[in-house]
Amino acid sequence: MKIKKITYPTSLNKVADILNDNIDVFVETQEGMHFTMTVCTPLFYLSYMEKEGLDYVPASPPDIIVKELTHDNILKALENFCEDEGYWMKAYFLLGKTEEFCSIEDMDKMIYTLNKMLDDIEE
Repeated sequence: MKIKKITYPTSLNKVADILNDNIDVFVETQEGMHFTMTVCTPLFYLSYMEKEGLDYVPASPPDIIVKELTHDNILKALENFCEDEGYWMKAYFLLGKTEEFCSIEDMDKMIYTLNKMLDDIEE
């Protein structure tokens, strides 16, 4: 999978601290797929936990993590996520849409099926 275009709904030059923030990006691939992804920095997680008084990051759809919010870093990370036919780009996108994509009952069935397959392999 190859990236055709990255669009920033919030311009990168409006990010107050490129070492400590997050930003949404719209990704269009040459194959015609469209993704909305959140890109953040490691310091953003630390600041969030401090602000909320937490010792962990609450469960949420996964973010793409870069050292600094620069176009080059974001592009490199997104290109990496597009490798192997876009496996991780597609997985992250779908994980962000879990309720729309897959109900908890569907996930339970998939886990049951996978565990059964693994048990059969071990026998």
